[in-house]
Amino acid sequence: MIRTDFHEGGVCVITPESARLTAAVAGTFRDEATRIIDGGHSRLVIDLSDVSFVDSSGLGALVALLKRVGNRGEVVVCGLGEAVAQMFHITRMERVFQSFPGPREAVLHLAQ
Repeated sequence: MIRTDFHEGGVCVITPESARLTAAVAGTFRDEATRIIDGGHSRLVIDLSDVSFVDSSGLGALVALLKRVGNRGEVVVCGLGEAVAQMFHITRMERVFQSFPGPREAVLHLAQ
């Protein structure tokens, strides 16, 4: 359900392997990413480059990861396509998650 890429400084890039982050897959996505957090990784980049649609369940999964990390680290997103960026704007998630053009920029930010 997810691909992971670990970087120096404990930064982990998580990429959903589904083009749609909806109720059908959001729970599995959240559970797999939670295992990564519980494994000690608290600086996460969620790469949404391959995701074309996110519904409220997908947003809820992202917020759940943010809550799980808490003050121990940071969760950022990258690669928002037009439809996903619009959903982030409509739901004001752009105020909750810092967004970057791609994973490289996000990793550089979190590695500081």
